[in-house]
Amino acid sequence: MFVKDIYNYLDELSPFKTQEKWDNSGLIVGHMDDEFSNVYISLDMDLEFLDEVQSNSLIITHHPLIFSAIKTMNNDTYSTKLLKILIKKDLKLISMHTNIDKSHLNKYVMKNILGFKDVNEHEFLISANIDMNFIDFKKLIKNKLNLKFDKSVVCHENIKSFSLCTGSGMSLINDITSDCFITGDIKYHDAMEAKLRNISLIDIGHWESEVYFSPMVNELLEEYFEINKINAIMGKNKNPFDYK
Repeated sequence: MFVKDIYNYLDELSPFKTQEKWDNSGLIVGHMDDEFSNVYISLDMDLEFLDEVQSNSLIITHHPLIFSAIKTMNNDTYSTKLLKILIKKDLKLISMHTNIDKSHLNKYVMKNILGFKDVNEHEFLISANIDMNFIDFKKLIKNKLNLKFDKSVVCHENIKSFSLCTGSGMSLINDITSDCFITGDIKYHDAMEAKLRNISLIDIGHWESEVYFSPMVNELLEEYFEINKINAIMGKNKNPFDYK
């Protein structure tokens, strides 16, 4: 199997051209004509993960290893340290980030994980109408996503509608017309802004809301892997945060 074969399939599934201008989705390490033995699917990479990956494999991640130009290979940063290992082990890397957020991930989390089927979609935002007490709604979200923390902004006792963006979505605050917005990486000033706009917030974490990337991609490519006799392995996605 050549890299270009699976790259083209992924491009049909979720076109790389739909990624945001600042993003770096696509083939990051390797050449389209390179061959590979196994496929690993993971939200991110770390040293422990790369230690388990067999040489001459293809890795598909959600978050790109490189976003901006690397001017020095000093082995001191996250990107350069991992990049050195990728090259040494002859590993290829494809990342599907904002393109698959728009096409699949937000919808997958909303429907398959949270259980809301009747939804409206607009690029990164996916919304649904509900009629729930905010406390009950927050408990539902926490249980579905297995959240180990409780971080919210309360502006409405009852929620009639909510919007979702997995990962870090507070830059979309201007587009929110729902009573409640659930996303990750909510900062102090984000909370102040939402309070002023009368928008309730529930922080669902970056890792917690995107960890479903691996099983989702595995499901999407299951038939492709089977037809092409590709050995696909899901990486053990680990949260860098430890909640006590």
